[in-house]
Amino acid sequence: MMKIFEKILIVLLIALILIQFYRPEKNNAENRDVAVFESQTEMPAKVKAVFSSKCYDCHSNKTTYPWYSEVAPVSFFIADHVEEGIEHFNVSQWESYSIKKKDHKLDELIEEIEANEMPLKSYNLLHGGITESEKVALIAWARKVRKTYNIN
Repeated sequence: MMKIFEKILIVLLIALILIQFYRPEKNNAENRDVAVFESQTEMPAKVKAVFSSKCYDCHSNKTTYPWYSEVAPVSFFIADHVEEGIEHFNVSQWESYSIKKKDHKLDELIEEIEANEMPLKSYNLLHGGITESEKVALIAWARKVRKTYNIN
């Protein structure tokens, strides 16, 4: 029984070493700017701080990768989160969004925060979540910006 366990352990160790040589693609898009989003939405300092520390890594092209993003299998997990995040809401593309899409993205942002779906629980474990006062500030800001779009 012990010999089988040792063989399985050796195979797993070799697989872990080999997987280190394969790197998932990183978010290295050319447009890494978030200034248009911040400017057009008249983002207050508190909201900007939350976006900078909790949102931009997955919801813009301005991703800052932590050191552990270089270690598989964590690298695959992070790459998947970033890819999915920018697919759903990429503030670096804000200028290209229609008014209707901007309104919809802000509405989704409100829903996700109210339902405690954002930031993701896995993100919160490593980086900490957002406080109640930050949630209130984000939701109030998003509602205020949505009013400027006058969509019924």
